[in-house]
Amino acid sequence: MFLFGFLKFFPPISGWFDIQIQQSHLPHVAIIAGKVTEMITGTLFLLPWLWKTLSPKSRDLLLLLACSILFTQMGVAIYVHLQPGVPASVLPLGIKPPVIPVVVLLLGLLTAFGIWKEWRAENTGDTPHP
Repeated sequence: MFLFGFLKFFPPISGWFDIQIQQSHLPHVAIIAGKVTEMITGTLFLLPWLWKTLSPKSRDLLLLLACSILFTQMGVAIYVHLQPGVPASVLPLGIKPPVIPVVVLLLGLLTAFGIWKEWRAENTGDTPHP
């Protein structure tokens, strides 16, 4: 996620992203917000592995925060893909159906579900199954 946000600051990806936002009739501020929040989300996903002194609870909370932001981003991405004015040529891999955002959304759901499953097991005294 961090890399995708970072790359959106440089041509040709920056131009493609700008067209996506403009043709979706989203506010102009969504251009910078999309780029920065992707970098923040990527950082939140990386922090638990880079910051070794985090408690397991803090690690889980960072991951859930990252998943929450990711859900919003992928919701917007799905919306953008479904807009008739957005040409396939400016979308990732030129794919008009929102395949990539849906897959990323599902991966985020799997991550959040895994954390929820661990918490549930801790609260009931069970150990999670692999």
